[in-house]
Amino acid sequence: MKKIFILTAVLSAFILTGCSSAAGSDENSGLGEITLSVTEAEVTEAETEAQSEETTQAEVTELAVASGDDVIEADEVGFEGMEEISADKVKDGTYHIDVDSSSSMFKIADCELTAEEGTLTAKLTINSKSYDHLFAGTAEEAAQADESSFIEPEETDEGRVFTVSVEALNKKVNLAAFSHKKQLWYDRVLVFRADSLPEGVVPEKEKITASTLGIEDGEYTVEVKLEGGSGKASVESPAKISVKNGETTAVLKWSSDKYDYMIVDGEKYLPEITDGSSVFEVPLSSFDTELKMNADTTAMSTPHEIEYTLFFDSSTIS
Repeated sequence: MKKIFILTAVLSAFILTGCSSAAGSDENSGLGEITLSVTEAEVTEAETEAQSEETTQAEVTELAVASGDDVIEADEVGFEGMEEISADKVKDGTYHIDVDSSSSMFKIADCELTAEEGTLTAKLTINSKSYDHLFAGTAEEAAQADESSFIEPEETDEGRVFTVSVEALNKKVNLAAFSHKKQLWYDRVLVFRADSLPEGVVPEKEKITASTLGIEDGEYTVEVKLEGGSGKASVESPAKISVKNGETTAVLKWSSDKYDYMIVDGEKYLPEITDGSSVFEVPLSSFDTELKMNADTTAMSTPHEIEYTLFFDSSTIS
């Protein structure tokens, strides 16, 4: 920049000496070239500085976001057939609600959900001081955001409590978390589970049954998905179902013969042991929704009753 100032001073001196018009004409031509040259230099320098700033910002963002070995594969959140429930559909009040997290390192110990005049606010309790801030968005967005947009915790006896806005239930929500130890932003995905709220807080989903589907009496099969327990047990899929007078019964064939009873809708059912499997006939109240069923296993040192979730996909009925 010093060279530019010197050139400007020299040019001013030429003009003040009152050179002849002819010579001035030639010199003005030269001045025009010099001025153009200086302007181009200024532009080039400005562009270089701007590019340098952009590169620096990109590097800062990259350094602030967890990657590579710092990232553990995310768990799937939500459930099959999940239907979003907007905030204005939730009855006003304060409730404790279950929250799915995409990371075992970001476990929500408790969530207090408040519904008021069409808005939802959640107080998330984390039983550790592992995270200094949260951000409503992705880790990359958090790394570029102003600190004023960070969600700061409240220190309590139970742990750190972060208050966040919730757009809807049964919806995957991006929430970045800043690690105290690593000093990095991590991507987290949460789902606020409507099915954990008391009855009547959200509108009940219309049950999809054999009758609503127009299925006639007869024998069919349907794909079934099982979740819960240690993940070692499974049920045969597709499962056999029978429809009679609009009521549906499902045959659940377990991968083990160690299940000695099931509890479905408060009723206890006993199995038939066939080919190394515990086989139950249980009522199927609806399709395309999560059904909670308990099964007691004797495979451990003492019997354990385990809660399972089953999902019967009506689109696969054949």
